[in-house]
Amino acid sequence: MVLKSRNTVDENTLHVTSIFKNTGDHAVIDRQVDTDEEILVSLGYKQEFKRELSIWSSFGVSFSCLGLLPSITSTLGYNLGYSGPVGSVWGWLVAGILIQFVAFAMAELCSSMPTAGGLYYASAVLAPEGYGPFCSWITGWSNFAGEVTAPCAVNYALAAMILTAAQIVHPDYVVQTWHVYLLLLALLVLQGLLAMNSTKFIGALNTVGTITNVIVLLIFVTWIPAGSIKEPKINPGSRVWTSEGIVNGTEWPTGFSFLMGFMSVILGLWLGWAIILVIAYTVKDIQDVVSGQYGQPMGSLCLQVLGPKAGLAMFSLNMVAQFFVGQGVTVVSSRVVYAYSRDGALPGSHWLKQVSPHTKTPVYAVWFVLTLGALLGLLIFASPVAIGAVFSMGAIAQYIAFVFPIALKVFSAKGKFRPGPWNLGRFSTAIGVVAVGWVSLIIPILCFPSVTGADLNDFNMNYTCLIYGGTMTLAMCWYAISARKWFKGPNINVEHMIHRDGSGNGSRTGEMDDAIVEKDGQMVGENGSDETREGKELNE
Repeated sequence: MVLKSRNTVDENTLHVTSIFKNTGDHAVIDRQVDTDEEILVSLGYKQEFKRELSIWSSFGVSFSCLGLLPSITSTLGYNLGYSGPVGSVWGWLVAGILIQFVAFAMAELCSSMPTAGGLYYASAVLAPEGYGPFCSWITGWSNFAGEVTAPCAVNYALAAMILTAAQIVHPDYVVQTWHVYLLLLALLVLQGLLAMNSTKFIGALNTVGTITNVIVLLIFVTWIPAGSIKEPKINPGSRVWTSEGIVNGTEWPTGFSFLMGFMSVILGLWLGWAIILVIAYTVKDIQDVVSGQYGQPMGSLCLQVLGPKAGLAMFSLNMVAQFFVGQGVTVVSSRVVYAYSRDGALPGSHWLKQVSPHTKTPVYAVWFVLTLGALLGLLIFASPVAIGAVFSMGAIAQYIAFVFPIALKVFSAKGKFRPGPWNLGRFSTAIGVVAVGWVSLIIPILCFPSVTGADLNDFNMNYTCLIYGGTMTLAMCWYAISARKWFKGPNINVEHMIHRDGSGNGSRTGEMDDAIVEKDGQMVGENGSDETREGKELNE
C-alpha cells in the first residue's frame, strides 16, 4: 500500500485564469505530475494528448498554417485587383502593424489559459456573471465555422494550382469542375492520413513544412526580381509607393478600395511584406495576373515575370509550400473540433472527442473535419460565387472569434483575468482596445462587394455576411431552443474531477481518476462525503 498526500493545485501560483475562479473550487492531485499537466488540471481538464511539441515544433504548426507565400499568392487577385501595387504595399504595412495588436492580446490570453479551445474557454471565464455559457457558445461556433472551412479552402486552391500547371504543360487540356473535385478529395485523404499520426510525427512534419516554406519564400523574393525576363526588371519606386501605382479595380472610391485591398493582408503577417514588395516591383500587367487565361494569379505572375519554364518551376515550388499549409490547418481544425466536443458543444461530441489509444490524437475529429471539407467542396459544382463565399467566411469567423474574448477582457472582466507568465502589463488594456477597434473596422469591409449600382448582380455579390450570418443565426437558435438548458461552457473533465453541487453536498459527476476537487477547505470524496484537508491521505 502506497500513501500519497493530496495536493491542492493553486491557480495563483501557476498564473492561470481558471474556470474554477467562477466556482470556488480547486483541483487536487494525488500523484506526481509535471508542470504542463498541473497547469492543465488547474484549468479543469485531464491531460489526454501527449505533449510532444517543442517550441520550434509549435512554431512550425503555426507557421505552416500561416503559409506566407501560398496565402498571399492564393489571394493575389484581391490586393492587386482592388488597389494595385500601392494598395498592396501600404495596405500590408498598415494592417501588419495593427494585426500585431490582435496577436499580442491573444498571446496574453493563451499564456493565462493554455488549453485547446482557449478562445471559447476564455470567453466563458471572462464573461459577465450568468453569460459565460452564451459567450462561450458564440465564440466556439464562430471559431468552428472559420476552422472547418480551412482544409477545404487550402486544398481547393492547391488542386486548382496543380491543374493550372497541367494546362501550362499541355495547352490542349481543358480543366473540368469534376477534375478539381476529385483532386481535392485525393488531397483531403492524403492530409487525413498524415494528420491522424502521433503528435511527435506531426511536429516533425510541420518542422519540415516550416523549413520548406522559408526556403520557397527566399527563392521567390530573390528569383522573381533577378530572373525577370521583362525590361526594366523592376518597376520604378513611384509605381510602388505613390498614388501613381494605385489601380482601383473596384467601383468604390479609391480610399475605400485601398481598405478592401486588406482582404489578403489579414491572412499573413510581417514577413509577407517582402513578398508584397517583390510582386509590386516586378508585376507588369496587373490585368493579366488578376484575370488571365489560367484563372490562377500566381501562375500568371510567374509566367509573366520568369517565362514558361522558370515560371512553372517557381509555381511548382509554391504548390509544395501550399501542401504544408493544408497539413497545418487540418491539424489545427481537428484540435478545435476535439476541444469543443470535449465539452459537448457539437453534434456527435461523444464520438468526436475520442482520442486514439495508439497515436494519442483525435483521429475521429480529423476525419470529421475532412468529411466536412469534402461536402463543402461540392459547392464548386454550384458556382464560384458559392464556394468563394464559404471560404471568405473563414476570415470573418476567425477574427470575430479572436476579438470576442479580447473585448470581454477589456470591457467586462472586472478583475477575473489573472495575467499569465507572458503578459502585456500596463499596456494590456490599450493594446486590447486597438485590437478590438481594428477588427471592428475590417470585418464590415470584408463584406462589401467589389462593384456597386447597376453592375451589381447575383454573380458578383459578396455573400460572405449572409453565409456567416446564417451559420451563426442557426447556432444561436439552437442555443435558445435547446443548448441553453444543458450547455454550461467548459466542462470540468468529469472522468477526472468530482466537484460539489450547489446544495452543499458532495456529488459525484463521473469516474474518479487521479484528481478531485476541493471547495472551501473541504474535499468532495468518491462517495460524496466531505473530508477535511488536514491529515487526510489517499490509499492506493
